[in-house]
Parts: sequence; structure tokens; C-alpha cells
Amino acid sequence: MTYPHQVNTQALDNPFEIAQQAAEFIAKRSGVERHDIALVLGSGWGGAADLIGETVAEIPAHEVPGFFAPAVEGHVGLTRSIKIEGGKHALVLGSRTHFYEGRGVRAVAHGMRTAAAAGAKIAVLTNGCGGLNPAWGPGQPVLIRDHINLTAASPLEGATFVDLTDLYSKRLRDIAHSVDDSLPEGVYCQFRGPHYETPAEVQMAKTIGADLVGMSTTLEAIAAREAGMEVLGISLVTNLAAGISETALSHEEVIEAGKAAGPRISRLLAQIVRQL
Repeated sequence: MTYPHQVNTQALDNPFEIAQQAAEFIAKRSGVERHDIALVLGSGWGGAADLIGETVAEIPAHEVPGFFAPAVEGHVGLTRSIKIEGGKHALVLGSRTHFYEGRGVRAVAHGMRTAAAAGAKIAVLTNGCGGLNPAWGPGQPVLIRDHINLTAASPLEGATFVDLTDLYSKRLRDIAHSVDDSLPEGVYCQFRGPHYETPAEVQMAKTIGADLVGMSTTLEAIAAREAGMEVLGISLVTNLAAGISETALSHEEVIEAGKAAGPRISRLLAQIVRQL
């Protein structure tokens, strides 16, 4: 739930004003005036927050203007301010709003707009997803080099035209490769959800160039680019997608795969973030 006193009701029609309020709230509660890097930790990635650096502050996400408690098991409901060695600060957004929750695209984009208002120049977006490449088993991290947005929505409003040619920064992917040169790259395709994709939909995604399928990330990435941030996207393959997998899909499978891979991928992500 949200608290009515948190948001200036006169700003409800301006998502950027709400984001500014959220950033000011975080700065006041954390004592950190500016955050340099923003992270969204999807299924399996949550442990990275403990390894990035020193936690300066933890704020229940639903107390921050415009945010909600997590709707998905496996997601942590804390917004954390973390001091990284070298003096930079990371803002870990612990309450990702998924498009399928029905709160609208503005709610999905709110985290990135808040991060930008807090000073972040880099957004690190992670997720758990289905894999279309049989060579990528559960537990495989994959750098996102591009995406396909099949939500039929955009966080951009009105005559707002943003170039997405290099949305997922090659510079940041190169840094990730410097930490682990075995990391593969792929194209992530977002469906609306919350149902899993049918085998035919998975084959369609594969035909149009996707390597990964999931229910998050693309709308956040677009919002981050609109706000002027560089984007690094990393997916964790938690299962083979429908029709490629020989077994039925389940959220429990996603959670278990994330838990199994968690320590390893968390160390990897922390190493990458410390290089950004």
C-alpha cells in the first residue's frame, strides 16, 4: 500500500515530479545526496546487494513515494543505499513493478525515473527468464545486447522520440566481459504476462530474433534511456522456455533455479558493479 501523505496530489499527472519526490525522500532517509548507479535485482540476483559494498541505509520500498510492496515471491521489498569502494553509491531498487500487475506503465517506469532524479547515470537491470537456446541451461547468466518489446506499451508519452539503437551499452557489456569473458549475449523478448508463453509464442519469438523470454526489463530500459542513463542488462536463465523444455513451467522452478544460481551470479554481478 502507499501512504497518502507521501505524494503531492497536485503532481499525480506528472510522473517526473513524483520521481523527484521519491529521490528527495531517499536522499533524506539515507543521508546520501547522490547515487551513481541504480540496480534492479530480479529473480536470483538479490544476494548481490550484500556483496557490492557497505549498506548505508535500508528503506521499506512501499514507504518511498510512488512505490509498492513487491507482488512477486523472490523479490525483496527494501530500497538500499550502498557505498561502493572508491566512493560511489549504488541505489538498489527493491520493489520492481511488473507490467502485468495492472498499475500502468508509469508505475513500471517509476524506479528508473527515481534513480535518474537521484543522480544515477548507469542502470543495471537484471531478471530471471526463459531460455530459447538449449545450450543455456538453468543458471546461465546472459548479457542483454538488445530487446524486443511485445507488451504493446511504452513508458514514453506524447511526441517523445528516443533513439534505442544502442540501448544496452556496449561499453558496459565490455566491462562485464572483462570480469567474465565467457558471458554470452542475447536478445531479450518481453511478453505482457503473467501467464507463461505458449510453445507457439516461444517459436514466434525465436523466429523474430529472441534468445530469452520474460515479463520485465524492456519498459524499464526504455525509461532509463529516456532519462539519459546507460543501461546494462543481465538475464539469468531459470528454465528452458515452453516447447523447448520437456517439462511444464512453474514459478516454483524459477525460484529454485534462482536460489541455486544465486551465490555464483551475485558474486559475478558485484564484481561487475564495482568496475562501473
